[in-house]
Amino acid sequence: AENKPLAKDVNLPRFAKITPGFTGADLANLLNEAAILSARRNKHIISEQEVTESMERVIAGPERKGRVLDENTRKTISYHESGHALVGHLLPHADPVHKISIISRGRALGYTLSIPDEDKVLNSRNEMRDELAVFLGGRVAEEIFCEDITTGASNDLERATKMARSMVTNYGMSSDLGVQVFGQPNHEVFLGRDYGNTQDYSEETARRIDEEVARIMREAHDRAYEILSSHKEQMDLMSAVLLERETVDGEACTALLDNKWADYLKLEASGAVEKAANTLASKEPEQEAPASAAPQPTPAQPAAPSAPASPASNEVQTSAQNGAAAPQAPAAPQEPAAPTAPSAPATPAAPSEPSASDANKGFLDSLEQKIKDMQDGQDAEDKHDDSAGKPRE
Repeated sequence: AENKPLAKDVNLPRFAKITPGFTGADLANLLNEAAILSARRNKHIISEQEVTESMERVIAGPERKGRVLDENTRKTISYHESGHALVGHLLPHADPVHKISIISRGRALGYTLSIPDEDKVLNSRNEMRDELAVFLGGRVAEEIFCEDITTGASNDLERATKMARSMVTNYGMSSDLGVQVFGQPNHEVFLGRDYGNTQDYSEETARRIDEEVARIMREAHDRAYEILSSHKEQMDLMSAVLLERETVDGEACTALLDNKWADYLKLEASGAVEKAANTLASKEPEQEAPASAAPQPTPAQPAAPSAPASPASNEVQTSAQNGAAAPQAPAAPQEPAAPTAPSAPATPAAPSEPSASDANKGFLDSLEQKIKDMQDGQDAEDKHDDSAGKPRE
């Protein structure tokens, strides 16, 4: 995650928990995919959505929304994936289910994301038996809830058969054949050496191996059938939810598997209502602010008659410039200017007023005399100009 701008909602410990078995290169590839997705969406940071989607791309392949499926096929896929998920949720040794989706990814038409809580080094027989039942949960769901079985379970059957045969021939987990390994691997050094084993047992033993594999598969099938046939209403609900939402994960997935979908919808609705209420509450003060501010000048208008005459004339000029009506001219906010006119702090300077007035009077007298002298001089020049016959400018 170094040198990658991650959003605050990216919970790295959570992603570390749900990616057991990932190597350092796998994790680096995951974050690189998330960075590419963010760049394609014109985002400057990597959010949890991109990290989750990139993880699913690494595990299940790229999403293929362009594939158009008819309604009957979508219904079959919804029951198929619901069968995987419910069997995996109810069996004690199966991996926890994190996500159910009927959106195509890679070669799969839908997928159920089951991830162990921690890295597994060893697998017990009970864990493998439960995993076999989960593999067959999709085919069993088709048998119970759909009109016919389909080829959608081909990969599930292949993986289940391979695991059952390994339990018998490689891991000694068959009570009938005992604790021994059947078939010696070829160790010659050549390309493809691991694709074949040498059969070092008789045809009778081979028949018994086949019978034991078939028995283990039937047992897994019967366990899945018992679980799903006793939860028909829940399966119908899960199918309907998947057809509506296409993908269910997180708290919604847990509520659906615990058969508490109605409670989850109430919480979801209350959360949406609360969010809408918070949004509305944040908008209401903005709408009320202009209404409360507008009436403020109005109540102050009656105080205008107490204003002095000269300020009133100034107010009329100001209001005329602003295009206001004449009655609104003596705006109340200017009324406080009247008390400032006497300038209370100037009263202490009253004793100095006589000397100041005398000085001003003398200055005015001298200025008046100069003006008179200038006028006399100008009159003399005018007379001279008139006598010379020159026009006055």
